[in-house]
Amino acid sequence: MQPERKKHIMAIAAGVILVLTVLLLTPAQSTAQTPMPSVSLSFGESSSPKDVAVTIQILVLLTVLTLAPSILMMMTSFTRIVVVLHFVRQAMGTTGTPPSQVVVGLALFLTMFIMQKPAVEIYNRAWVPYKNEQCTIQEAFSVSQEPLREFMLRQTREKDLALFVQIADLEQPDSPDNLPLTVIVPGFIISELRIAFQIGFLVYLPFLIIDMVVASVLMSMGMMMLPPIMISLPFKVLMFVLVDGWYLVIESLVKGIH
Repeated sequence: MQPERKKHIMAIAAGVILVLTVLLLTPAQSTAQTPMPSVSLSFGESSSPKDVAVTIQILVLLTVLTLAPSILMMMTSFTRIVVVLHFVRQAMGTTGTPPSQVVVGLALFLTMFIMQKPAVEIYNRAWVPYKNEQCTIQEAFSVSQEPLREFMLRQTREKDLALFVQIADLEQPDSPDNLPLTVIVPGFIISELRIAFQIGFLVYLPFLIIDMVVASVLMSMGMMMLPPIMISLPFKVLMFVLVDGWYLVIESLVKGIH
């Protein structure tokens, strides 16, 4: 029985080796026989200046698309919303709940909701005339700045604008509408961060009171080795749910920006 068993084992091993050899060799042969597609980039002479202008417009569009995340964060309400939501999560003590992807996604969709009106104005006043060949791309770009300028100036303090006017060594304008975007955008960012931190401070206060009360009770009971966060976390979550905290936070953010 032993020799027969050895023969069976040798036959099975030979079969496994044969199957593995076929599986390993078949892709290599098919890859060698199948032609691979190739991509080439070439530069040639243009027959008209219009072709060059279209190429430059494509390059500018690709550049704008790469800067789109920065434009979204710096020239909209995204910064204020995401900072406040992170403050809420830190104040509750749930550092991983909700996850960062949920916080950023909520901030993104709230930003889209808030910026809907400026986006519609840009579409009607800049994109539609440019699409119908009623204006040039330079005129469309200039017109598209106006709704964003109006939105940012409503949320920016004059003190912050004056700071960057002074740093840039510019003359005092007659109206904030005459300021360039290089002054309005950093002033808007500073104002948004200031408001976000103010809201974050107000959000922290009730949770801080709960932490202090729980810590005092544990100290009076002599339970100094028990972390207060383990006891205060359920109470903070319960309070946040009872007062409908997410509704209040989102309401204050959206109405404060509108």
